[in-house]
Amino acid sequence: MKSTKSLFSNGSAVTIKETGETVTILKSQYVKNMKRYSYIVKEHPGTFFFEEELTSDE
Repeated sequence: MKSTKSLFSNGSAVTIKETGETVTILKSQYVKNMKRYSYIVKEHPGTFFFEEELTSDE
């Protein structure tokens, strides 16, 4: 069984791969039927991103 641990935690600085913009994770949620996490970022609260669309700044 695949682990359901989020790659990013709330408050983490991450980069949106497509734009290169650095953003801050506001909220994460596991989408059970899609078996992956979605994230809402502080800079774009009306949009959500999946883990594969983000990369860690660390």
